[in-house]
Amino acid sequence: MALVGNPNAGKSALFNALTGARQKVGNYPGVTVERHSGRLSLADGRPAELIDLPGTYSLDPASPDERVTRDVVLGRLAGERRPDALLVVVDAGNLDNHLRFVLQLKALGMPIVVALNMIDLAERDGLTLDPMRLSQAIGLPVVPTVAVRRRGLDALREALVEALRRVSEAPAEPALPDIAMLQREARALAAAATISETRSRRLAHRLDGVLLHPVWGMGVLLALLFVIFQAVFAWSEAPIGWIEGGMAALGGAVGDLIPEGFVRSLIVDGVIAGVGAVVVFLPQILILFGFILLLEASGYMVRAAFLMDRLMASVGLSGRAFIPLLSSFACAVPGIMATRTIDDEKDRLTTILIAPLMTCSARLPVYTIIIGAFIPDRAVLPGVGLQGLVLFGLYIAGIAGAFLAALALRRSVTKGASSGFMLEMPRYQLPNLRDFALGLWSRAAAFLKRAGTIILLTTVILWALLSFPKAPPGVPQTEYSVAGRIASGLEVVVRPIGFNHDIALALIPAMAAREVAVAAIGTVYAVDDSEGEAGQATIRQQLQKRWSLATALAFLAWFVFAPQCISTIAVTRRETNGWKWPLFMVGYLFAVAYVAAGITYWLAVAAGLG
Repeated sequence: MALVGNPNAGKSALFNALTGARQKVGNYPGVTVERHSGRLSLADGRPAELIDLPGTYSLDPASPDERVTRDVVLGRLAGERRPDALLVVVDAGNLDNHLRFVLQLKALGMPIVVALNMIDLAERDGLTLDPMRLSQAIGLPVVPTVAVRRRGLDALREALVEALRRVSEAPAEPALPDIAMLQREARALAAAATISETRSRRLAHRLDGVLLHPVWGMGVLLALLFVIFQAVFAWSEAPIGWIEGGMAALGGAVGDLIPEGFVRSLIVDGVIAGVGAVVVFLPQILILFGFILLLEASGYMVRAAFLMDRLMASVGLSGRAFIPLLSSFACAVPGIMATRTIDDEKDRLTTILIAPLMTCSARLPVYTIIIGAFIPDRAVLPGVGLQGLVLFGLYIAGIAGAFLAALALRRSVTKGASSGFMLEMPRYQLPNLRDFALGLWSRAAAFLKRAGTIILLTTVILWALLSFPKAPPGVPQTEYSVAGRIASGLEVVVRPIGFNHDIALALIPAMAAREVAVAAIGTVYAVDDSEGEAGQATIRQQLQKRWSLATALAFLAWFVFAPQCISTIAVTRRETNGWKWPLFMVGYLFAVAYVAAGITYWLAVAAGLG
């Protein structure tokens, strides 16, 4: 007999309870998937072999594990007997989803017994079920069980004996009806088996009716994102001022203690001005990640993945790509590593190639310093600020760019069929305060560590290149220095898209990490400032004097698409086992960034913003 069911149904616990220590583990012939089998005694005393098959949602496999389950059930796997009966495990608290697979298996015409597992947890959560009513509705024997407490095992053995008395037919070719039709039938069966449920469960169903709706659900998702980006500006203003004041006081105190010269310039202009220009954005990053942690802990983030699946399917990706892409909003490096869960190689490669287009937290300092300098801090509507609206637009531009890139890639270099996926919907719950605090702390520690290592090192190197050789009187130091001369050469390339000498200077060190662009700009203006002043206010004043609005908008467009992160390139190389795809990714993203910045600049100039 074969033990089958959805993942997280308690299948392994039931297998252990039925077979005890009489278990064997090996590999299926010719397949690198583990084979778990064990011996059990049926109610009539006969011994039987029970095979624990990998969890799957459907007979339409999406991975090697799921393919093994299908082939064993249908008797297709070489060296493996077709089971005489199936023991199907379902989660009593999640019948709506688990009964879909039962309906597919029933269509095969094989003897089946359904184990209604974790019945105690369903009752604890306020759901009361009638196994007999479910059995009559579905036309299969249903036995309530609690595998971890060994409840219902004797009744299962008796039901298996009865099932084996049926004439086992050759399994029919699996019918794969429309998923929506299966879901409707599964919901009807679950409703028929339900005696009562608590108010909270009914409320959860009503919430899902709205949050998972293709129209209303997408509206809620966009509204949530909009609120988050408004909060990033509105709530961070005061703490940014406190940090900025502290950095200015630190720079002044250090400047008073150290005589004017090389060491003072290194510490004040290089370290404090450069690193301080990035550290002040810590409140905005914590606000952004605070919202993300709350949405994950509440159970909403998985529902957002479900909503996005339809949209992602339209560009040739499956919903399996959503979690890696979602991770890329924090950083593209863990996002690219998370693509290992995608079995289809073309699907995985496409996800890797578009992950850098997700607006990671490293872009936030760049966006907010430019928006703060050039976009007026005024309300468009009550409670809707223009700065937050622009930031929201930049995030949407990155997502839209990723989807367009996926569509182009899936029709060219990564052409192939896309696969679907299924998700377990977690319960709605209030976030745990301790877990929330630890999540914020780890994010803050990672950001400050990055500021104290990569950003500090590149800022000091840039300061050195900006400081030597010393410019003659009347000649700007940022143009006469080594860095200035390198930037003058790069300026020839970026001038057509509206970039000036300052941007050319910032682009080179920003390859180490995107937020280094802000540190670089802070260092440039600190070196050029004869009074040695630094800070957000000084940087914004300098930006407004040296840049036009058209140049600022082009710079934002560049950072939406440019792959300016060495770590991302390195992890892409590791995950694709070569330099072919990292070089392709860098090439196409820089090309898109150049074109987007150029179009933005010339449209802005045409509109009189130059």
